[in-house]
Amino acid sequence: MSEIKITVGGDFEEEAKRQAIDAWHRAERGEKFQERHLAFESWDALARVLSSRRMELLRYVRRNHVTSIRSLAKALGRDYSNVHADVQALARAGLLESTSKGVRADYDTIETKIAI
Repeated sequence: MSEIKITVGGDFEEEAKRQAIDAWHRAERGEKFQERHLAFESWDALARVLSSRRMELLRYVRRNHVTSIRSLAKALGRDYSNVHADVQALARAGLLESTSKGVRADYDTIETKIAI
């Protein structure tokens, strides 16, 4: 299973070190895993990127083969320019991949850790 792990707030440097050590130990044990780590400075920063509309878009892209933003907008019943802006924001954040072949979300889960 591939996943994205999101850290919100806290000490990013220490978290990155912990994640690297954890990945090293898992690899030594022969575990097969695919994960990507993203960091957001605050809950507000994450909430700006992961709105309910964008979560709907991510779920659709994960479950369907999407060849273009235009086809994605049509499937979601949304305006092209808004979907285009959402795809760009999600791609900048590392949550979507947008290429000439289409739009992809190549992970199964998003795990979020929020420092208080």
